[in-house]
Amino acid sequence: MKTYKIAVIPGDGIGPEVINEGVKVLNKIAELDSSFKFDFTYFPWGCRFYTKHGKMMDDDGIDQLKEFDAIYLGAVGFPGVPDHISLWDLLLVIRKSFDQYVNLRPVKLLRGAHSALANTKNDDIDMLFIRENTEGEYSGAGDWLFKGQDNEVVLQNAVFSRKGTERIIRYAFEVARREGKTLTSISKANALNYSMVFWDEVFEEVSLDYPEVKTASYLVDAAAMLMITDPKRFEIVVTSNLFGDILTDVGAAIAGGIGLAAGANINPKRKYPSMFEPVHGSAPDIAGKDLSNPLATFWSASQMLDFFGYEEYGEVIVSGIEELLSTKELLTPDMGGTATTSEVGDKMVEIVTSQIKGKVLG
Repeated sequence: MKTYKIAVIPGDGIGPEVINEGVKVLNKIAELDSSFKFDFTYFPWGCRFYTKHGKMMDDDGIDQLKEFDAIYLGAVGFPGVPDHISLWDLLLVIRKSFDQYVNLRPVKLLRGAHSALANTKNDDIDMLFIRENTEGEYSGAGDWLFKGQDNEVVLQNAVFSRKGTERIIRYAFEVARREGKTLTSISKANALNYSMVFWDEVFEEVSLDYPEVKTASYLVDAAAMLMITDPKRFEIVVTSNLFGDILTDVGAAIAGGIGLAAGANINPKRKYPSMFEPVHGSAPDIAGKDLSNPLATFWSASQMLDFFGYEEYGEVIVSGIEELLSTKELLTPDMGGTATTSEVGDKMVEIVTSQIKGKVLG
């Protein structure tokens, strides 16, 4: 039996609640398959840890995480801890230390989900954003000069290396070719005359190796507009760290809301663990009330299963989410229902059990 060692960082706010339901579903799938299992190890890192110890994680936290096959992250952030501390001292340090240079964000209007766009069909919104995840605008390079003085100056540098830019674009081309889909690059070369001109040139260079992939390229402002007015033109999308961060939230808005937004931080070479997370935030206002929406956490679990090679189970989870959304019998208040977090998790376990047993018997 294959054992996958998973580091669980439940994090802050609603993080522990939704992660608990995701773990419940993953354990049930492993139990039903019996050829593999999960070994979960929990780490108490996050903002509460910071208030006690003055740091978001143990000093040797990265060394501890190296021993795992994947990381399952709940949510990070809580009032009283500055956002740049909670982000840079946990999430981003993990992404960078483990070279998780691919961020995968599905933007798909699931069956039963409600789009903010009128007259939109499910097939109209089916994108995969591939976001550069370790450098670019989030490289952390810059300076703060003459702080507090009249001539105060801050410098925030975006760093685009040829290695970093080419590898994310090539990864996107590989996905587009494998799935037989179009690839759209999003930049801002008219205004950012170094970084984005470079990005566009590398995209054109790499495209020569993939003549079978149909491509398009848009400025980020035009892309934001087109995602709303004509979303079906986007299939596979590759873009920089900042643009990917912003546009995927636009994607969440048109594809059912942030409560359905999942993300994967991938180290393609598997030298280090990859990390899977819902991206809805910690929602401290409802923490501890059993009202949080675990659907994005389920979806990120499906991404983990895909990564481990169990795509059929990843599809079962996504199908289960669609069943929950379509029947509307058990949904949390943010989705228009009255169910608790744990009730939704129990129902999801019931659905995946039925689907997996049905496929085996069928």
